[in-house]
Amino acid sequence: MTEGANDRADGTSSEDRTGVIGTAIENGVAGSGDIAANGNAISHEHTSIQQFELEISETICSVLVAIPAYNEAATISDIVQRADEHADYVLVIDDGSDDDTAARATAAGATVIEHRRNRGYGAAIKTAFEAAFRYDANHLVILDGDGQHDPADVPRLVAAQKRTDAHLVIGSRFVDGAVSNAPLYRRVGLKTINGLTNLSLGVVRAASRVSDTQSGFRAYDRTAIETLAADQNIGDWMDASTDILYHAHHHSYSIEEVPITVTYDVANASTQAPLSHGVVLVRNILKTIERERPLTALAVPGFGLTFSGLSVGYLSLDNYIQSGTFPIGLALTAAFLMLVGTFACFTAIVLHALSTYFANTGMEGRRVR
Repeated sequence: MTEGANDRADGTSSEDRTGVIGTAIENGVAGSGDIAANGNAISHEHTSIQQFELEISETICSVLVAIPAYNEAATISDIVQRADEHADYVLVIDDGSDDDTAARATAAGATVIEHRRNRGYGAAIKTAFEAAFRYDANHLVILDGDGQHDPADVPRLVAAQKRTDAHLVIGSRFVDGAVSNAPLYRRVGLKTINGLTNLSLGVVRAASRVSDTQSGFRAYDRTAIETLAADQNIGDWMDASTDILYHAHHHSYSIEEVPITVTYDVANASTQAPLSHGVVLVRNILKTIERERPLTALAVPGFGLTFSGLSVGYLSLDNYIQSGTFPIGLALTAAFLMLVGTFACFTAIVLHALSTYFANTGMEGRRVR
């Protein structure tokens, strides 16, 4: 048990203290009815937002564990029960499952918020941020519901957050002490994505890099919960993990990493193919680099292409002088390289000017998808 879990504010059991979320939220807008919440058979149709606020105001939520779940009926009961040992509340966000995930999570003692349709991993954790904000949780810990993450690591993340006052603590598969049986192709893919993500964040020094940018096992403090709950730029799908790091970077939040245990020997370990997942992430990261760091993404390659074009042009001229024959192929190549390089450099200058302008006018956080 955590310190908060040992000292229950009302002294009730897991079954009696299950929270109730009595509002409907669609894409962050209250009242549209796309979310149904229930805890021990209490649904949002019978619970007003005023009743919800009254209930949680009479309790203390030090640690809230949130579990996004999509068709995780086979594992969710065990994950909820194990997570409950280390939390004041366990919240399951059922993202439009068509199995018994919600019913089994409720039976295991969790509060369950149901998305009436599958909206994506990012949408599920955004719901978790909104709920944690209403719970006024000191620590929000998010972990997977498929069994890859060990709920016994929850106290490790919370303890690190208390010790360091970090806004965000990431459970990493790549720091000393971590235990993971990730296959080689996953490790290679993750290392590549980690490198690109850190580049897009402008992180160069090894000591400042995030070793596991795609880890879903994270702890957020109250400040991070509040700003993330209000951020409409977090994506609805798997790229949300990277979006949250951009959010933390823009708010100058401190980030710590702790070792965790991750196992891939579970059924339905991922609902999205690793290759397609990686392609989506790399595409979004490259777009971010182009948008937010145009000098790195465009000016440097553009200068290289321009210099290469000049070099090829010099070779063309030298060949013509020596042989008297004009090398059309080399000349066209030189012209193409210089044209593309020059265009890239000018584009980088324009984008950098726009980025600086938006930053100075307070619009840097408004990202277009």
